[in-house]
Amino acid sequence: MVLRRILRVAFALLPLLVAVACVSENDAAKGGNKSGASVSLAPVADVTAPQPRTATYNCADGGRMTIENLGSSVRVLGPDGTSEDLPAAPANQNSRYGETHDAIVIDGREALVMKAGSAPLTCTR
Repeated sequence: MVLRRILRVAFALLPLLVAVACVSENDAAKGGNKSGASVSLAPVADVTAPQPRTATYNCADGGRMTIENLGSSVRVLGPDGTSEDLPAAPANQNSRYGETHDAIVIDGREALVMKAGSAPLTCTR
């Protein structure tokens, strides 16, 4: 009987203990700064913003490429001057493009480039 009552009280207090353990964002941003001085954080890029019409990306392998957003497709201009058009896949979205064995996934300021026979390559603008 006593054990049953203890378990009920423990389950009732569990959400309260979890809530007490949470730290507000202001306290976490100050990092324990008790002086009352505010800590400035670097601005975060809006990853939901639409992709620019044309953007140049620096790739992990040291190369560069330019992606021209055409709406329902993208045109990829490689460092050697070759270009390739990739349609949206599936057609109703604007972050994944590709056909056959080549694809590009654009996520905020990063692009993941996948080409047949090569390891995926991360590029940032």
